[in-house]
Amino acid sequence: MPERAAPVPPAPGRAPFGARLGAAMDEHGPLCVGVDPHPGLLDAWGLPRSAEGLRRFTLTVLEAAAGHAAALKPQVALYEPYGAAGFAVLEELLAEARSAGLLTVADAKRGDIGSTMEAYAAAWLGEGSPLAADAVTLSPYLGFESLRPALDLAARTGRGTFVLALTSNPEGRSVQHAGGRESVAGAVCAAAAAENARLLATADGTAAGTARDGLGSCGLVVGATVGAAPAELGLDLAAVRGPLLAPGYGAQGARAEELPGVFGTAAGQVLAASSRAILRRGPDAAALREAVRRSAGELAAALG
Repeated sequence: MPERAAPVPPAPGRAPFGARLGAAMDEHGPLCVGVDPHPGLLDAWGLPRSAEGLRRFTLTVLEAAAGHAAALKPQVALYEPYGAAGFAVLEELLAEARSAGLLTVADAKRGDIGSTMEAYAAAWLGEGSPLAADAVTLSPYLGFESLRPALDLAARTGRGTFVLALTSNPEGRSVQHAGGRESVAGAVCAAAAAENARLLATADGTAAGTARDGLGSCGLVVGATVGAAPAELGLDLAAVRGPLLAPGYGAQGARAEELPGVFGTAAGQVLAASSRAILRRGPDAAALREAVRRSAGELAAALG
């Protein structure tokens, strides 16, 4: 693979995503609150299954998380059934989170090739896009380099990416574990490590910083419920030197005290995502806020 040029510095006044996320995790704990407006949750909150119900749900979660969590992760798929009205709510969420100083990860899992990938990148990472988040989740299964338009645009704009690597759903094993110690997941990890080495390289070609003091902006999605899989596949997650978005903490069964055993020396890079365990405390904003604080505290105690 030909050597790539150094990335263009991020937009003036915006630090790289990895640095901003590391600072937020240090301040608020390594919690990412998922905004998952499932129809059943709208029902449980006494809200209509409409764009207005979606908006009230979304802004209530934002109010509870602002100032108490490192990041907010809206599940894009759950806004799409409402069409243009759903995307309008998502745009409002992203704008309001920016105003509140809360980082956002658009859980969109985009992945394609060529001009289509360029369009996805412009939508979720481009300056001036109403859908631009601080980071976006990406699927690498058309080849990691097919994500290049998003990786490069994120570097130019000071935004970030989270690439699916080792997901917690059972179906993922058939692809991600393929190859054993030479697994597909291992290849994704190695590619992300190379990307972060490039992003973090200093002018003289050396790399600076470790763990949260020097997080790269190319992160991975590694499920909190994958158990011993990283060790069994020989994955060096610490060497990725990027944030590890870990869904599965809370309602899906992963406990805070178990995470150091899953992530090992990469525990300080973990941004644990929780949605239902927190969202079921709604619609009361104070109860939601208390659930956010409790979860953030548990994770900070377990992961440092």
